[in-house]
Amino acid sequence: MIHKIKALYDNGRGSSIRSIAKELGISRNTVRKYLRMDEAAIARQQEEKSRHKILDDYQDYIIHLLQTYPRLSAVKVLRKLEEKVGDLEISERSVRRYLKSLKETMGVKQRRYYEPVLDMIPGVQCQVDLGEIRGIQIGGEDRTVYFVVFVLSYSRLMYVAASPSPIDTDQFIQIHDRAFRYFGGCPEECVYDQTRLVVLKETFRELELNQRFHQYATGAGFKIRACRGYDPESKGKVEAGVKYVKNNGLYGEAFSDWPELEDYLGSWLERANARTHGTTGKVPRDVYEKEERGVMSSYFTPFFVSEAISKGPTRRKVDKTGLLSWHSNKYSVPMRYQQGTVGVEQKGDRLFITDLVTGSQIAEHALCHGKGQIIKNNNHYRDHEKRICDLESNVKGHLGDELGTRICCILKATSPQIYKDQLLGLVKVLSMYDDIDLEVMEGLSKRSRLTATMIRDYIEASIVCSEKKPVTRHSPSDTVNRDLARYARLTPSNGGSHVVH
Repeated sequence: MIHKIKALYDNGRGSSIRSIAKELGISRNTVRKYLRMDEAAIARQQEEKSRHKILDDYQDYIIHLLQTYPRLSAVKVLRKLEEKVGDLEISERSVRRYLKSLKETMGVKQRRYYEPVLDMIPGVQCQVDLGEIRGIQIGGEDRTVYFVVFVLSYSRLMYVAASPSPIDTDQFIQIHDRAFRYFGGCPEECVYDQTRLVVLKETFRELELNQRFHQYATGAGFKIRACRGYDPESKGKVEAGVKYVKNNGLYGEAFSDWPELEDYLGSWLERANARTHGTTGKVPRDVYEKEERGVMSSYFTPFFVSEAISKGPTRRKVDKTGLLSWHSNKYSVPMRYQQGTVGVEQKGDRLFITDLVTGSQIAEHALCHGKGQIIKNNNHYRDHEKRICDLESNVKGHLGDELGTRICCILKATSPQIYKDQLLGLVKVLSMYDDIDLEVMEGLSKRSRLTATMIRDYIEASIVCSEKKPVTRHSPSDTVNRDLARYARLTPSNGGSHVVH
C-alpha cells in the first residue's frame, strides 16, 4: 500500500492526494501521513509493528471477554487476565492501546462468537460432545455404546461416561455432575454442538435452549456456548477426543457385561490422562494439577440434581396390560400392578422395578437398546394363565378330559384373542344344565370352528328336541331346534361350512 501511494504521487508529478485516496479506498490523511515519511521512518514503523506483544499470547481470551462484555474497560480486562495468569508487566495504557487496536480489527478476525480458542487461559473452557460406537461385544452380543466426552481446553484433561441406551436430558445433567466432580471444579463455559439436549432451536443465531439443562448450567455456574450447526471445527479438541475414545478406547474390545465395560473405561481414562498429549507434548494430568486445578471455579451439585440422584427410582405408571414405558420400549410387571405406579431404576444394562410402598424388587429385565419393543416375562402373567387353566379344568369336569380338551382347542383356534371370554361363556352354559347330550358335544368336537354361543344353541336345541328339560330363556321355534339337534349329531367332513346361526 505504501509503495502504491509513493508511486502514484511520484514526488508531485503524478496523481493528487484526493485521487490517490479515492483510487486506493483510504483516507486522505493516511495518504499525507505516508507521503511525509521517508523510507527509514517507514522501515522503523514496520519493524515495530512486527514485534511480539505480551498481550498477543492472551488475545483469544481478551476477544472472548470483549465479545461477552463489549463495554469492558481496559482496567477490568487487565484485572481479569491477571486473575487467570498472574501478574503481567504491562501498563493500563498499553492495555488500552491494545484493546483499541484489537477492536478495529476484531470484526474481520473474529466473525463468530464461539471461535476463541482459549488454550492459553486455564479454567475457562471445557468442550463437550456425544458419540456412539456400534458393534461392541457385550455378553456375546453386538451392542451400541453411547458416550459423552469432556475435554478441558487448557490442560486437555478428559472425562468420559458411557451409557447402554441413548442419553436423555436427565442423564446428560448427571454425567456433567460426575465430570465436574471428577475434575474437582467447574469451568467458566462449556462448548456444545447443537444437540437437542442443549439447544432446541436456532434462529439467526438466537438460541432456544433446553430449559432443564439451562437451569442446571445456571445452578452449576457455567455459561453455555453453542457452535453453529454442522460446524465441528469450532470444538476440535473434543471432536478429536471422541475419535480417541472410539478408536483407542473401545474399538476391538469385548466385555462379559456392562459393569466390566465401565471398569475398563475408568482404567483407560486414567491411562489417557497420564499419557503425553500428541498436540501439546505435555501430560494432561500434570498440567491440570500444576496450572489449572487452582483456578477452576468451585463446583457444588445443584439442589434439584442432588435431589434427583438421592430420591432413587423414577416413578412410572403401569398400563392396563401390565406394561410400563422406559426409553421407547415397554417392560412387563406382575399383573397385580396393572394401572398402578412403580419405581424404575436403570443400572448398567439391567432395568430394576420396585414396589414404591415396600421398596422391594418386583421385576428385573435386560435393557433393550432398540425402539418400540415389548420385553415380557411370562411369569408376570401367571395369574392370567392360571385363570385360563382353571376354566379349562371346569370344562373337562363337565365333558371329560378328552372331549373337553378337544372342545377347548377348537374354541382357542377359532377365537384366540378372546379365548378366556369364550371359556367363561362355555362354563356358564355347561353349568346351566344338569344333563348334557355328550353325543351332541362329540359331534361338535369334529368341527373346524366353534363359539360359546354356537355350543349353547346346539345344547338347547337337543334339550327341546328330546323334551328332557324346558328352556327358560327365549328360544327359537321348536322346528328350528329339532333341526339344530339333528344337525349337531352329524359329523360332516367340513363342519365349519354348515354352521347354523
